[in-house]
Amino acid sequence: MVVRAPDEGQQMQKGEKSFGIQMLSVQPDTKPKGCAGCNRKIKDRYLLKALDKYWHEDCLKCACCDCRLGEVGSTLYTKANLILCRRDYLRLFGVTGNCAACSKLIPAFEMVMRAKENVYHLDCFACQLCNQRQRCTNVTQSDCTSVTLATQS
Repeated sequence: MVVRAPDEGQQMQKGEKSFGIQMLSVQPDTKPKGCAGCNRKIKDRYLLKALDKYWHEDCLKCACCDCRLGEVGSTLYTKANLILCRRDYLRLFGVTGNCAACSKLIPAFEMVMRAKENVYHLDCFACQLCNQRQRCTNVTQSDCTSVTLATQS
């Protein structure tokens, strides 16, 4: 059994990109770099490098939720001239699907369980033999992809 976000393994569409964020320590003997967000010199002890530009830690933020991207992960996403955190990128542009057990919509940012081609809400995923949701005691880890699933009533 594998728990992962529904977008993993999907290819990015044209105009969609993800970029790494690096935290760098500023060397005292180097010339201060300009921040891409506020255009002021970065005099802090640390700075962020993303999109081939330098940023204050407070200036590299998600365009939707204003979270500091250096704190929420090491990746940011861009599309339609927006800089986004993973959650907002998936909320705005991610592919949604339906749960194989309850047929209700699964938002693109929600964690899911997968078994073969089926995708399930975490609360809907259960073994048909032992009726447990998290760890099935009737199969080994390598057998989990072939287990038959049913809705937890």
